Amino acid sequence: MTWWQQIKDKVRTTGPVERWLIVGLGNPGAKYEKSWHNLGYMALDRFAASAGIKLGRLRFQGVTGEGEVKGNKVILLKPLTYMNLSGHSVAAASKFYRIPPQKIVVLVDDIDLHVGVIRLRAQGSAGTHKGLKSIIAQLGSSDFNRIRIGMGPRPAGDLADIVLSDIPSQNRKAVDVSLQDAVSALELLLSSGIEAAQSVYN
Repeated sequence: MTWWQQIKDKVRTTGPVERWLIVGLGNPGAKYEKSWHNLGYMALDRFAASAGIKLGRLRFQGVTGEGEVKGNKVILLKPLTYMNLSGHSVAAASKFYRIPPQKIVVLVDDIDLHVGVIRLRAQGSAGTHKGLKSIIAQLGSSDFNRIRIGMGPRPAGDLADIVLSDIPSQNRKAVDVSLQDAVSALELLLSSGIEAAQSVYN
């Protein structure tokens, strides 16, 4: 058997490798490191550690890392644009790698979900979340996957002050559980699809 036949046989038996863009939303800098609005960053960091992927390369106005998870090629991205401009970073990476919205997963905080709860969606509106609004505007599509990590219930008061505040100590255990659930849900999504992940975590 020639080397070329060996390569063709390997491709035929292993099948095509899916390429995914995994995005964790948040704000850069120590000031926001422990804030509710950085739950997406926290979840992506935890996923990267679990997958053995180093986040360190500066590209697309963000920090990136690449690796393979569950037989899929994954590109990890933490936009450094600040939350409200996240779409510029996501769209740049999506365009460069030619990844369609349906192969993008966004890890994001959600004030309409209780602390400790996660939900998966394959598409939908941004609600009040300006980071999601920016992504929808820059991609020209809302057909990307989201893993929403709860920080509610929605309290009275200024929303900006609340989401940018540090996570209180009494909520940290529940947040830790939800972050681990988000990682597990993402792994299941990559291996079996979003419907399978939704059936377990929604």
